[in-house]
Formats: sequence, structure tokens, C-alpha cells
Amino acid sequence: MHAGLKISAFAAALAATFGTAYGVGKGIDPVVSERAPAAHESHEEGGGVGGHQESPAGGLQISEGGYTLDLKTPRVTAGQRTELRFTVRDSAGRAVTAYQREHDKELHLIVASRDLVTYRHLHPTRAADGTWSIPVELPRAGGYRVFADFTPAKKDAENLVLGADLAASGSYTAQKLPAATGTATVDGYQVELSGGLTPNTATELKLKVSRDGRPVTDLQPYLGAYGHLVALRSGDLAYLHVHPGGAPGDATAEPGPDISFTAAAPSVGTYRLFLDFKHRGQVHTAAFTVTTGAGHAGVEGAHGH
Repeated sequence: MHAGLKISAFAAALAATFGTAYGVGKGIDPVVSERAPAAHESHEEGGGVGGHQESPAGGLQISEGGYTLDLKTPRVTAGQRTELRFTVRDSAGRAVTAYQREHDKELHLIVASRDLVTYRHLHPTRAADGTWSIPVELPRAGGYRVFADFTPAKKDAENLVLGADLAASGSYTAQKLPAATGTATVDGYQVELSGGLTPNTATELKLKVSRDGRPVTDLQPYLGAYGHLVALRSGDLAYLHVHPGGAPGDATAEPGPDISFTAAAPSVGTYRLFLDFKHRGQVHTAAFTVTTGAGHAGVEGAHGH
């Protein structure tokens, strides 16, 4: 995953019989983009506002840039542990077996419920034939989106985020976006979010991590950074991924309590932000709801999970 901003958008919907709440096994109101879909652009490294180039909203497709996400298990049964399998194929239909390593991994897999209540950042295993797999368990029926985030090991290859729909059959219960508060609480940690998203303008998002009322100043590196932030737009789940400026060990990155990001929203709308951070050997995810509008950005926090 690039240290800069990456946005993918799509407009796919599952049948009404499928819902949106989900869970995964360890391995660990609609809005339309104001910009036309386009291929991913290069991203600059660095922190601070303006330190990143915005990418146009793109990557809506299951196929992009000559590559296709072949999801071999598009449907599972809720409550049953299932091996999620997929392959990335090139324009000739061949399975891709060589990738560039980005943030310690060849490919990052995001699975998100369509109601944006639950989120997981997973790292599947690749077999020699190019098939990726990871066990998942979806305890409730619903609709999900699977994102494969990768860069082929090819000269001048661009990073891609391809998406495919996943459904879990069973009894469906609709879920609402969590109520807003200023702080997300997850696993005994409190994460405060300041700043917000502004359409087509890079702004700073700062997250402060504390535990038992004390700032956490010994965050551990996770995939080469002190924090990873993904935003998904409510409605179409436009995908935005950004890392903080600097890296563990350099002069610009501190191990907490603050983690800063620079990001721009692709359009007016409501977004769900998911922050992954590692402390005392465990990875935690804090979630927030952020609303953008013409000329303003509002931050609404919600409890993590």
C-alpha cells in the first residue's frame, strides 16, 4: 500500500436478501463521485497537509489496468468458517504470481460490511499457482465488499485496488451506522479524532491514542507504520487508504500518542474511517464516522469494535 492517498470507488449492490453485518476469522445516503473514474496516479511520500497528491476516484471495477480480481468464493454461509479464495489475473487470464512488497506484504485484503459497521484488514497466503486464501467466518448474513490492494511486480506497474462482492447467506438483520461521539473506544483504548475530510482538498486528520486516561507513547510498528487508515464512503463504499507521514525509526514519526494523516475526500458525503494500530503485541481497530459537505468537514466518532 502506498504511503500516499489511494481512492477506489464502485457502484455495485447485492440483492436485498443479503445484509451487511459481518465478522472474519483471524488471518488476523448514496453519493456519487464528483470526478470521473480514472486510473490510479502515483503518490508522494511524506507527512503534513499537502504532502500527498490526490488520486481521482477510480477502481470501481472488478477489472482495472489489465488485471481482474477472480473471487472464487463469492458466497458463504453465515456462522460457518470458510476458506476465502481468490486469484488476480492479468489481461491474458493468467494468474499473477509476482507482486511488489508494500508495507511488508505482497497484497492487502480489506473486507467490509456494506453498512460500514464492521471492517477487517487481512493478509491472505499466496500459493505457488497464484491462488490467495484465508479463513473467514461471517457470523451474520449480509452483503460485503472484498478489496484486493496490490502492485504487480512489473516495471512501472501502478498500485491497484480491485473490488468484488461477497455474500453470506442466512437470516438478515439490518444495521445502522453507529451513533456519533467524539471518541472511539476499542479494547480498553480511547482514540480521539480531530480534523476532518474536505472534498478535493487535502486536510490533516490527527488521531490520539490513550489507555486508562494516559497517552500511549509506545505504539508498535504494524506493517511498517504506527498506524493505517482506511476510509469507505457510505453508499457506494468508495475506498481511500492513507498512511501517516514518516516511518518508525526516522525523525518524523513518533510512537504515539498522536498519529497524523493527510487525506482528501473524493466528494461530499459520509465516510467511515478505520484506524489500525498496534500496542503490546495486539492490533486494534478504532472506527469513526466523518461527514463532509460543501465548504465544511464534520467529524463524528463512533465506537470501534
